[in-house]
Amino acid sequence: MNALGESLTVIRRLWTSEAPFDFAGEHVRLSGAFGSPKPVQRPHPPIMIGGRSSPVLRVVAAHADLWNIAGGGDIEDLARRSRLLERYCAEIGRDPATITRSIHLPVSYDDPGTTRNRIAEARDAGFGHVVLGLPPFYPEGVAGWVADELIKPSL
Repeated sequence: MNALGESLTVIRRLWTSEAPFDFAGEHVRLSGAFGSPKPVQRPHPPIMIGGRSSPVLRVVAAHADLWNIAGGGDIEDLARRSRLLERYCAEIGRDPATITRSIHLPVSYDDPGTTRNRIAEARDAGFGHVVLGLPPFYPEGVAGWVADELIKPSL
């Protein structure tokens, strides 16, 4: 996880630094590094990190704009992971509200009500960003079906 943290530090600096910089970490070493052209998004593109382990959540607390976790299981476990992230944010003095909680939920074509219920549970647990995992093979008109059966009723 240290290598990921160092890499994210360097990437953010490449995106935002107006002058060349040096970086001497345990895993990453750069001299005179400068990123050009800069990204269009300001101050930089959002950084999303996915995972549920404690070491990953520490990296999320330090570097991520969005945190994604695979859902579909026990929502209370996911909520515990979210609270652990909040604790790690407090330890480093970061406002946990600056990290968008994102969840990946599997979609059931046969039982959209179950998917809608999982979306509601996730939103109630503080997950404001939902990624819907559509299993292949996609039925005809799947985009309209997702909008009508899952998204609109969940708003």
